[in-house]
Amino acid sequence: MSARPPSRDVLKRLTASGTARAALVLLVPLVFCALFGDLLANDRPYTMTLKGERYFPAFRGMLVDLGVTKWPGPLAGMDFKADAGPDAAFPPVPYRPSGIDLTNPLAPPSADHLLGTDKLGRDILSGMIHGARVSLTIGIVAVGIATVIGVFLGAIAGFFGGITDLAVNRLFEIMLAIPTFFLIITVSAFVAEPSIFYIMAVIGLTGWVGIARFTRNEFVTARTIEYVTAAEALGAHPLRIMFRHMLPNAMSPIIVAVVFGIAGAILVESGLSFLGIGVPADVVTWGSILNEARGHTFAWWLAVFPGCAIFATVLAYNLLGEALRDALDPKLKGKLPAGRSPRRGKAQRPEKVRT
Repeated sequence: MSARPPSRDVLKRLTASGTARAALVLLVPLVFCALFGDLLANDRPYTMTLKGERYFPAFRGMLVDLGVTKWPGPLAGMDFKADAGPDAAFPPVPYRPSGIDLTNPLAPPSADHLLGTDKLGRDILSGMIHGARVSLTIGIVAVGIATVIGVFLGAIAGFFGGITDLAVNRLFEIMLAIPTFFLIITVSAFVAEPSIFYIMAVIGLTGWVGIARFTRNEFVTARTIEYVTAAEALGAHPLRIMFRHMLPNAMSPIIVAVVFGIAGAILVESGLSFLGIGVPADVVTWGSILNEARGHTFAWWLAVFPGCAIFATVLAYNLLGEALRDALDPKLKGKLPAGRSPRRGKAQRPEKVRT
């Protein structure tokens, strides 16, 4: 029988952590922008009237982009900003991230473009909002791939031991000897068309070693615990023992490694976009905005805003990882969170020393 993870205690420690709260303050706006970017920055109005009919282009456009439906005849190919009419309600940022305006290149921050424009006249704020979706998606999907591979290999190595453990550890060393960044650059050179999916796949296929090593260490420790011995005595299948009984009790360091891995994947993607590698040219990311700042050093907004976004996102995931590590550490049980003091009136009087 597997031990029950103290999820309630972990959640209590996490909510009491100032580090976790600081991470959420940074992450919640980023996640909100990633989920609702099409409704925050778009040149399609929320609602408009055309020939007596009411349309909702912003919401319809989300379904069109997903391939679920098509534009109705009157809206097909329409320039909404020019033809929507006076009653149209546009999003707070009425620009697409890829909307080009060659009459307004490299404009500094103003009332029309709060964060300025790039050399093609594209709105930087719109690119920042939609870039959050790209960065978070790449980070989560890439680390998801790495987690599946790392947990499987680490579990096999830690459970079976012997020659299996030796072979998997040699594989760890080989993967650590390969620089991930340069491997992605090499793979991108052989890809006919740049794609975000290739970037996610390569980051995931090369970034699983840390998670695998954590999993292997936890399985080696849990291998000698009584509930594992009991499950083997009852004739349970090794896969059932590994993933039904042992894995839930080995998740603490894995979760922390996953959170830190997301920050690392976002940083790798930003570096590749800064170099102009990996993502398609028409996809606006934080790194691609930074890339334009290299040739236009006077346009400080091209470097400051995406740089701050990358810094805040990586910092938020690192803070969340630190908070999770402290909350999941069993050595902290029974201790007050950092910065908390006992309530007044609850202190006990010191015992008198008998002589």
